[in-house]
Order: sequence, then C-alpha cells, then structure tokens
Amino acid sequence: MINQFVPKRAIFEQQALEYPLGQELYERFKEMNIPIQFTGSHNRVTGIPGKNHQEAFGEAKRTLVVGIRKSKDFSGCKPSAHYQLPLTTSCPSMCEYCYLATTLGKKPYLRVYVNIDDILKQADRYIQERAPEITWFEGAATSDPIPTEYLTGLLYKTIEFFGAQSLGRFRFVTKHDKVDSLLTAVHNGHTRFRFSVNAANIIEKYEHATPSMAERVIAAGKVARAGYPLGFIIAPIFYYDNWEQDYHSLLGALDDQLPQAARDDLTFELISHRFTKRAKSNILDLFPATTLPLEEGERKYKYGQFGYGKYIYGDQEMNQMKNYMKTEVDKFFPRAKVEYFV
Repeated sequence: MINQFVPKRAIFEQQALEYPLGQELYERFKEMNIPIQFTGSHNRVTGIPGKNHQEAFGEAKRTLVVGIRKSKDFSGCKPSAHYQLPLTTSCPSMCEYCYLATTLGKKPYLRVYVNIDDILKQADRYIQERAPEITWFEGAATSDPIPTEYLTGLLYKTIEFFGAQSLGRFRFVTKHDKVDSLLTAVHNGHTRFRFSVNAANIIEKYEHATPSMAERVIAAGKVARAGYPLGFIIAPIFYYDNWEQDYHSLLGALDDQLPQAARDDLTFELISHRFTKRAKSNILDLFPATTLPLEEGERKYKYGQFGYGKYIYGDQEMNQMKNYMKTEVDKFFPRAKVEYFV
C-alpha cells in the first residue's frame, strides 16, 4: 500500500495566491505544517536540496510547485490526442525506466496549475475551432495527475467540464490507485480513464513508490463500475524467462475485476521495453544497481520519429511478444481494441 503523497516542501508563484485554488492550497499547507517558499517562476525553481544527482532527484519528487499556466497555446499530442491539457507536471513515483527522468531534467519537481478556469476556456476555444470534429485532450503527457488530485481537485473539475462538452473528449493515464474521489464525477462517457500496468514482478522490481499490480487492478475495477470508458497501457513489456506466464497473470487479474459492461469499449496500448543512450546514462546515474536489461549489443538499433535512435528487442523477440500479447488480450477481452504494439 502506497501512502498518499504529502509534499516535503511547497513552492508558490506569488501570482498563484490570486486564484481561489492557490489560496486554498496555501492555507492547507500551512495547516499541514509543510514549509512554504516563493519563486518568481514555476520554470525556474531553486532551493531544492541535494548533494548529488540521486539526492536532488529524490528531493524534487517530494517538492510541489504551485503555479500559473501563462501560455495560452497547448502543445500537440499526436497520435494519441490533438492537444496536451496542462494540469500537472511530473509525479512522486520513481520508476527506473520513466521517460520523464530524461525529459524533465535532474530535478523533476511536481507542478500544479491553479488557473484551471483559464486552461479550460482555452480548451473550449480549441474545441470550437475544430467543430464539428471531436477534439481530444491528453491530461497526462508529462505527469501522473492522480497523486496530487486529493489536494487540487483538478481532474474532477476537468472531467465534469468534458462531460458537458458535445465535441470535446479527455483522456489520461495513471499508475496510482487513489481514484475514489473521481468515481462520482459526471463524465457522461467523455473521459477515457487509463491505467499503466505491468507484470507484478516488474512493478515490484522497477516501479518504486507506486501501487502494486493488484492495487491498480482493483482501482481499475472501481473506475469501470463507475461507467468510465477504460484503457490500459501495458508498458514496458519485457522479454525474459517466464514472461508469458507473468503477463498472462496480469490479464487474468484484470479479467477477474472488470465487469462485462466495461468490455465493449476497452482499449489496450502495448509497448515493449526500449531505451536510448541518454536514458541509459540517466538510469545508471540514478539507479546504479539497476537490473534493467540495458545491454546495447543484445538489442536492435532503430531510428525514431524525433531524430534520435533507440535500442529495441530484435525482430524475433518483437514478433513473439506482439503475437502473444495480442492473442492473450483477445482471449480475455475479445471485444477490446488493441490500439498498437510497438
């Protein structure tokens, strides 16, 4: 059982106190005796301690910055959505293979944006521009928004906003299980609630400070019974002795929890393990005793769409993994859609 995230320190942009949520968080953190500092910009935060990369990383994961989303433009999020919806950044977990450890720098502190009404107004503008087409927004492109939800209510408000939109849709993904506050939101089927899951032993070895496989599966069952369209990202999928049995057990656990009504609109995204030279360097710096399979000579090198290469499994392993995972998903959930295997 993972305890609820409680920041070790909170850092506010002064302007955040001009918004009701910013003022509410400030008063709440004072009551919780959480040390409060101020910064001129949520993009330039100083004062997070740490004698080395590992210490600074750990301290950043316990630092919450409360800021204002100033830019009106949203980043694109192809192919999964039309736009990112900026609610939060980073997360308190410490997964050894997390891509955010590469993209967010050496101090990936958590951020929440308190001007939620401005953000949703901009989302509405994008929806109107693309009418009569449906516009999709991704709420977890650079974060896991669940750990801070009990403090902010940002997801709840966003889900209800999209519940009232005829042409707007929302999706996000989490590795966390604190979902109870979202079960009563009026979503009208307009939010796809996705869980990032993996084999139980992989989570135990590499996904530090996250709920177990069993806890995530139970949370997924709650979300399904609340009527949300549901999705699962199984990632990263590893090839090792007995990998088939471990992923079979994962899908079997989902099968035990999910009601029949949830199975007509169920999606799976399947992602095999891969790494870049930069990611490997970061992983070894942060987790020098890691047992992740990072031998470049055992992988195939593939150029990616963003101009850099990555090390993936060879053709034989990839084909075996793809065929097995798709067959297993079809066996347990014959009406589900496998969106892709990469």
